[in-house]
Amino acid sequence: MGFTTKALHPTWGYKDKHGAMRCPIYQNAAFEFENAEDLEAVFAGKKMGHMYSRTSNPSVEEFELKIKSISNAFGVVATATGMAAIADTLLALLKTGDNIITTNYLFGHSLSLFQTFFLDFGIEVRYVDMHDLSAIEKQIDAKTKLFFCESISNPQLIVPDFLAISSVLKQHNVLLIVDTTMSPWNFFDAKKHGIDIEIISATKYISGGGTVLGGLILDTGNYDWKNCTNIANFYKKFGPNAFIAKLKKETFRNLGASLPPQSAYMLSLGIETMDLRVKKSCENALKLAQFLQTKKGVVSVNYPLLEISSAYEVASKQFSLGGAILTFTMEDKASAYSVLNQLKLIKRGTNIQDNKSLAIAPYHTIYAEFSDEAKKEYLLHEGMIRLSVGIEDSEDLIEDLENALC
Repeated sequence: MGFTTKALHPTWGYKDKHGAMRCPIYQNAAFEFENAEDLEAVFAGKKMGHMYSRTSNPSVEEFELKIKSISNAFGVVATATGMAAIADTLLALLKTGDNIITTNYLFGHSLSLFQTFFLDFGIEVRYVDMHDLSAIEKQIDAKTKLFFCESISNPQLIVPDFLAISSVLKQHNVLLIVDTTMSPWNFFDAKKHGIDIEIISATKYISGGGTVLGGLILDTGNYDWKNCTNIANFYKKFGPNAFIAKLKKETFRNLGASLPPQSAYMLSLGIETMDLRVKKSCENALKLAQFLQTKKGVVSVNYPLLEISSAYEVASKQFSLGGAILTFTMEDKASAYSVLNQLKLIKRGTNIQDNKSLAIAPYHTIYAEFSDEAKKEYLLHEGMIRLSVGIEDSEDLIEDLENALC
């Protein structure tokens, strides 16, 4: 079945006694058992069942199964937010003394997590040029556990060559973990590109309007977990399910960043129209990027599927669409703020991949805590505007930008 058909007709392990065509919202904390033996068996992991909604819930399970179906993932865990998904994944796989390899070209809050939290716990973070495979390999040693990056960096819009990076990492049994929020499954197949774990902010494309927070952790099935020494005890018991078991029975369960049932229901609804919305917003983004290239006063425009983009060759090879995010740069902060303040239809806000188009100046907002020197190193400019393109009629968006640029 195709992407949307699978989203609309998932295989769920329960039959509703009333014939409801969508899984109900199980808005409760605890679940009753027929007898004490069954309760013991579920706690011991000998029998499937829901005990307490912090660890599992039927509404959340239905959402996870939908994601597993449309993504072809081996295993899925839903979390309260995208940042919770990143934290849970890395804390499940790392110990004090380990190191990870990443890049400076990350979303600001991900950078903050690496530069403060993990350093405080004795985990070394090594930064490299993602395009320099020899530099990546030189950073790998016996304590290197994973490489982390974004499929399309936010907001620099840099695109790594995943098969090339994966070929290096596999020689050393190093995990490739990628935040694929910017490139959903209907235009990018992470598994085919050598990615071992996908991390996604479900708040974005999936939610369908920025109405609810959520995160996802996907085990693509590419990695042989017998090679991960930090979860060796889970591999002995659960085999290829070792990573998902470590999350469910330890890290995710104990840290408590659970997805609420109401949120899971809303995200499940969002999946049903996701393909339509993604295609429309990506189509709009390319049109707006092409329009902005023609405008006087715009210093530069960046979008992965513009031929002038440094990411064009790799992006066009890996993605069937270019995503819903573009950036354009004005001469300075004053001119950028003038454009932002003249916008009438496009909203000034910080989310991305909403149904509505949103604009923000990342240098002065998302990266406000970083020094000017660091921001230059991250390829940010004080006149940069990040535009998250929605599903409005493209003509109306172009008219709004035209008026704001006058």
